[in-house]
Amino acid sequence: MNTISLFDQENFLAGTETRLGSQAVVLRGFAQAYVADLWPALQTIISEAPFRHMVTPGGQRMSVPLTNCGSLGWTSDTRGYRYTSNDPDSGRPWPTLPAPFMRLACDAAAQAGFAGFTPDACLINRYRPGTRLSLHQDKNERDFSFPIVSVSLGVPAVFLWGGQRRGDRAERVPLFHGDVAVWGGADRLRFHGVAPIKESTHPLLGTERINFTFRRAG
Repeated sequence: MNTISLFDQENFLAGTETRLGSQAVVLRGFAQAYVADLWPALQTIISEAPFRHMVTPGGQRMSVPLTNCGSLGWTSDTRGYRYTSNDPDSGRPWPTLPAPFMRLACDAAAQAGFAGFTPDACLINRYRPGTRLSLHQDKNERDFSFPIVSVSLGVPAVFLWGGQRRGDRAERVPLFHGDVAVWGGADRLRFHGVAPIKESTHPLLGTERINFTFRRAG
């Protein structure tokens, strides 16, 4: 079972904040009030652009399946990491970024001190027990002056919050359903990742964790 106990979760009450850096914060439970609108919008997105396992530039199959919505979507293949306006599987534009998604991203960014953020891309990852995301930087966007807004839904995860270099020690930060991490400015290019997901269950998502990552990519 998940090593993050109910007692631990009580230490991260909705409405509180966990400061990660001078311009990085976790807004505890911030997305919970939006879930009723997010969930049906997500179902529409994945019906139009299903989750899929992309391939790294080195030819390795990614363990975490993904999809996108917005005018741009993050993709990867043997030609490299990049944003595209069309879904490479269907050739059609990525699904439109739904209004509830946009509202959550803008509200969370403003709460974290980044007023005026308007995302044009939302990467959606689906984690299952044992899957992970290695330390990396979000640096395929054109303008690093805009923040990253990352929303957690479903089972708990451990967010790996590193430094400006890959070899810097990473802090282990518990994330729960509805938590929103926002980072930008001096913290925009910090390395980050997700530790292997532990066995756990959630009333809405079962054994899964869904992560929305909003960016200004174009």
